[in-house]
Amino acid sequence: MNLKFYKYQGAGNDFVMIDDRDGQFPISTELINKLCDRNFGIGADGLILLQNDENSDFRMVYFNSDGNESTMCGNGGRCIIRFANDLDVASDKMTFNAIDGLHHGIVDTDIIRLQMIDVNEVENHDRHFFMNTGSPHHVEFVNDIDHVNVYEKGKEIRYGSPYFEKGTNVNFVEILPDETLKIRTYERGVENETLACGTGITAAAISAYVKKVVHKKEIQVKALGGNLSVNFEENNDNFINVWLNGPAEKVFEGIIEI
Repeated sequence: MNLKFYKYQGAGNDFVMIDDRDGQFPISTELINKLCDRNFGIGADGLILLQNDENSDFRMVYFNSDGNESTMCGNGGRCIIRFANDLDVASDKMTFNAIDGLHHGIVDTDIIRLQMIDVNEVENHDRHFFMNTGSPHHVEFVNDIDHVNVYEKGKEIRYGSPYFEKGTNVNFVEILPDETLKIRTYERGVENETLACGTGITAAAISAYVKKVVHKKEIQVKALGGNLSVNFEENNDNFINVWLNGPAEKVFEGIIEI
């Protein structure tokens, strides 16, 4: 069977995109893992299906590169906004369904804007923050991010107490002098550091605001793969109207035999 695929990336966070409006993609953990494999497949941090949805422009179904369906992916969400617009499935302003509910998206030339879920609880611990921005995120602030062993330390936290097998994504964040954030992320399901993580960038921005090391409600974030921004409103300790903004583009398309 020949499969038509598209490859998209948002700040270096890359995805295999499938137009599955006919519902014919043969979902299996083994197949998705193989397609995402960088040596034996197309290569990606995850795979995303664009499917029909009765109540919105389309549905997003996201799988990590290990082949398992996962929680919300922010950069994947921005990539599927670009993908849907490229396919003429949706206009420059759209609404789509994902595992964590409805999202709004905007195509603004080179910038793709994704409205994230509201964040109603931020756990402020002695050495870290924890919250769910569509996916669970552990956020630690460090002084010299370039010398953090993200893979080893991230893996230790991801599998350790209190997360264990359920796991969490792990973010290390440095505050730059102009209140810009610099971030590196170990992603659950990829089980490695990625060039960017949209839900992690969102969690980092909110954590920095709660920690009062930044005072703006539009925060610039530097990831390894590029620059993004997060803006939000605060309402009685809840964070609402949260938007993740940055580039997303098609890299290539092709056909692979499966």
